[in-house]
Amino acid sequence: MDEHGNPLGVMPSSEALRIASQRGLDLVEISPNSKPPVCKVVDYGKFNYERQKKEKLAKKHQVVMSIKEVRFNANTDTHDVEFKTKHLRQFLLDGHKIKASVLYKGRMITHQEIGRKLMEEMLQKVTDIGKIEAPPKLEGKMLVVYLVPDKHKVAAYKTRIAKEEKTAKQSDETGKEIKPAVDDVKAPDGTAVEIKKEENI
Repeated sequence: MDEHGNPLGVMPSSEALRIASQRGLDLVEISPNSKPPVCKVVDYGKFNYERQKKEKLAKKHQVVMSIKEVRFNANTDTHDVEFKTKHLRQFLLDGHKIKASVLYKGRMITHQEIGRKLMEEMLQKVTDIGKIEAPPKLEGKMLVVYLVPDKHKVAAYKTRIAKEEKTAKQSDETGKEIKPAVDDVKAPDGTAVEIKKEENI
């Protein structure tokens, strides 16, 4: 194949090198595993630049989703569950995939229902923004579930929160504390005196 993409046919490598040399170009192997191998007569510097440009463009449009892990113990208290669930929600809102696990320590493995109940409670608190990739399953001494953000639910949630914040801000602005009224009166000597009106609460 020449520099314009036109096929030159099947030929020995020595002949292809001679043609490239005559044109002041390079012979670049495009598909080394095909039979016969496919080569192209090109300016290697320009070819390499275009290839790198395409790779950068493809990488730019590639969505990278990192996995965040949130681990609970089967006997984690309510406060810690709330705290960790809050982090889990934030990870989902930020677009991360989540590996949530409940660890059974010691003999707790004989009471799997405790961990399953904890996981169900946690999952109920994130269903408005995330979805379960697969049902929770036991891996060794850990009950594991994978969650991913639901794009539509996350967008709807963010829109709702933005509206609520806007409404709250407007409410704060209209409900500002009114300053006590001031009357200007004159003292017996004729000088002005300010008297603040106080309300009984």
